Amino acid sequence: MNSTHPDLTRNQSLVYTALTRAPGPLSAYTILDNLREDGLRAPLQVYRALDKLVEIGLVHRLESLNAFVACHHGHGEHDAAVFAICEQCGKVLELSDDATIHRLETLAKKVDFAVAKTTIELRGRCAACAKAA
Repeated sequence: MNSTHPDLTRNQSLVYTALTRAPGPLSAYTILDNLREDGLRAPLQVYRALDKLVEIGLVHRLESLNAFVACHHGHGEHDAAVFAICEQCGKVLELSDDATIHRLETLAKKVDFAVAKTTIELRGRCAACAKAA
């Protein structure tokens, strides 16, 4: 069990730990390859763990990369995340801005749209890659 999150199953804890230690986003198959020695053998084991981790807000799915990252911000009542993804080195930064989330919720309310989840992905270059160019 993960001491930080004692309610996680063994597989969930393994997947979450793999994501928190990763230098960048990981695909489900990369997670599986990294955890084979720990007893994970089937993609379904990883996908079930990821589904639950996403559901409880510990992990985010990056749609454009079809990959996952550990959550670095508590989102409270908002299930919202903003990511800056460097297209050169692959670095992913999770950003938090209540004003932006509030503005999006206001826009949705204007058209009577009930937002269930918000994920914004900004694509470009991180500061280090921009300097190196």
